[in-house]
This record gives sequence, structure tokens and C-alpha cells, in this order.
Amino acid sequence: MPTMAEVARRAGVSVSTVSHVVNRTRFVSPEKAKLINDAISAMGYLPNELARSLKVSITNSVGLAISAISNPYFTDIICAVEAECARLGLMVFLSDTQDDPDRELSVVQAFHQRRVDGVILAPSGAPQRAIDYLAEKKLPCVLIDRFADERFDQIGVENHSAMRALIDHVASFGHKRIGFVAGQPGLATTRERIEAFRSAMAANGLDCLPRYLSAGNVDTAAATASTRAILSLPSPPTALVTGNNMTTIGAVRAIREIGLAIPGDLSLAGFDDFEWADCFEPRLTLVAQPCAEIGRQAAALLIARIASTAAEPRAVRLHATLHARASCGSPR
Repeated sequence: MPTMAEVARRAGVSVSTVSHVVNRTRFVSPEKAKLINDAISAMGYLPNELARSLKVSITNSVGLAISAISNPYFTDIICAVEAECARLGLMVFLSDTQDDPDRELSVVQAFHQRRVDGVILAPSGAPQRAIDYLAEKKLPCVLIDRFADERFDQIGVENHSAMRALIDHVASFGHKRIGFVAGQPGLATTRERIEAFRSAMAANGLDCLPRYLSAGNVDTAAATASTRAILSLPSPPTALVTGNNMTTIGAVRAIREIGLAIPGDLSLAGFDDFEWADCFEPRLTLVAQPCAEIGRQAAALLIARIASTAAEPRAVRLHATLHARASCGSPR
């Protein structure tokens, strides 16, 4: 592989001049810059990005710490972050936190050691050691999906209005007994949606009964078990609302195992529209989050934070959309 000195000899300039062109550290006349760039192209020279980052204190890279594999909801967000960063000339390093606080801290520390310019993090539940580490090291960061710490820029959806739309829709069919199968305990989104569920029920003049609410569902298997338990009550709910895509799948599995029909025996609606929701029979009523826009704006927020660490942190909430389909009907 050619060296910077060989490029300098071919272009007829000094090594320092080549360095200024490659690293953009000082003005070089257009004529000399063209000679250098022509030599770089002809020789196939590739700059040492690590050495360059040490000189200019940037690496043009960001870390994305997110529950990528265990939660398919994040797939569209990841694609949008990567696309926006690529447009801006940034490399994205993706690591799956598995929503585990210990792994999350290890991932964030590894990103910092590799000198990323900033981090986009979907924070897990307590303890929030990764967030505290980012604050201590003053590493630019944007929290995505989960509003967990006001020290950082944050972006996600407006959970209260989305849940209100869900409950209003379900209640419009005449349901009085509505259950809620919430997501993973400890997450900011889970807490917000439980609060929003209670508020929306009260706004509709309905009682929020503790026995109809399950908040410890870490995966689809737990959601299946929780749904079976709620539907086995002496007076079960006539409608169920689910807190995310994983709990929706778990709830559908339990309903079918019990032998109930949707919406004839039980109405179902929930958060997180997904690509194959239309393939269910009946088609599921779900809230669609603007995943692509969340990812795009998260990248933009991080770029702005890297450029100016002194600005006040921003909290951006985007509106979700209710897709009313065929899984809700009048109670028997």
C-alpha cells in the first residue's frame, strides 16, 4: 500500500502538504490540492483513519447501542440512523445491548474507547450505569425511544396521546372491562404507557382494575403467560390492549391456545404496527410509530450535539398513528 511520502513524491510536494489536504487541517492552493488528489487516486492511497483521528480529535463515527435482535421494532430505526449518518459521511458501529444494563455499560465503554464522536442509545432499565458513564465522560449522546434522563437529547413518540387514541377506539365499541398487557418492566416506555393507560381509562369513565394489568413481560413467552392468566379470571376483560409488538404476539398466541376468536370473543389492539400485521386474521388494530423519522431525527440531533455541546438538551416527541383494522368489535 502506498505511503503519504510516496504520494508527496509523485505530486511534487512536501509530506506536510499532503497531510493538510488529507486531514483538511490547513488551506492548500487548488492547484496543489488537485495534484495531490490525482496522485492519491492514481496510487490508491488510503489514509490511516486512526492516526487521522488522533490528530483532528474526530473519527467520523458514531456508536448505536440498541436492542437490535431481541426487539424487531428497532430494525427500521437502525436503518434510518445508518442512512442519515451515511449521508453525512459517518460510519455507524452497531451493538446489541439485549436490554441488559451490564451489557449496555460494556457496549458504551467500548464505543468510548474506540473514540466514537457520539452515541445513540436506547437505554435499558435500572440501574442506569451506562447513562451515568456517558454523562461523566461528557460523550455526546442521544437517547432514543425511551425518555430516561433530561441531561441528554431524547427522541421518541408521544405515548399519552397514542394510548388515548387506542382506549378511545376500543371503548367506542362499548367495552367496559379492558385489560393491558404491558412491556418489559423498568423501561421508561413501559412506565409511560401504563400511566397513559390509567389516564385514558379514567378519561373514558372506566375503572382500571389491577387484576387486568400485567407489567412484567420481558418477552413473548411472558406475554403469553400473562394473557392466559388475565383471561382465566372469573370475570375476564372483553378487550385487551398490548404495550408493544412482542406482547401483541404473545397475546395472540394465548388467545388462540385458549380457543377464543378475535374480535368475536375478545377485542385486541396495541402498540407497534409491524410489516406482517396485515397477515394476521383478523387484521390487527395497532399504533404505528414513525420509526424512520425517529431514526433520522436521532442522527440529526446527535450531529448537532457533537457540533455544540453547550446547547440545552432537547426532548422531541413525535406523533404515532392509529391504524384501525378488524380486531376490535362489540363485546358479547
